[in-house]
Amino acid sequence: MTGELTAALEAEYAAIFAYGPIGVKLTGAEQTAARAAEAAHRTLRDALVLALTGTGLPPAKAAYALPEAVVDRASALRVAITVEEKAAAVWRAALPATVDTQRRQALDALTGCAVRATRWRRFAKAKPITVPFPGKAPA
Repeated sequence: MTGELTAALEAEYAAIFAYGPIGVKLTGAEQTAARAAEAAHRTLRDALVLALTGTGLPPAKAAYALPEAVVDRASALRVAITVEEKAAAVWRAALPATVDTQRRQALDALTGCAVRATRWRRFAKAKPITVPFPGKAPA
């Protein structure tokens, strides 16, 4: 087990924090999606806390800075996309450092982030709506 899972935990804490201000600026189906996304990140966080307990790895640092101020629907959607893309990148980086159950967890988390980012792009009418190789930095 490596520090990549600690980084994933930091990303999950950051995502949970971000969905508070995001959800406040959304309504209807978008707000429901924000609540579901926050719940998904809470589930991932809880699983990571359990997995990292007793490993001797350093605890996750607080990472509560938003990429931009959430002042309206458009900024809420941009932040949601960014949060999911950043979390996807961290989970992608964790894949080669994991095995068995933790690799499955990392792959499922990466997939979930990619799906949520696509959903947010759809709400924002952003193009492209999806990206090849989620979590991979653009070339």
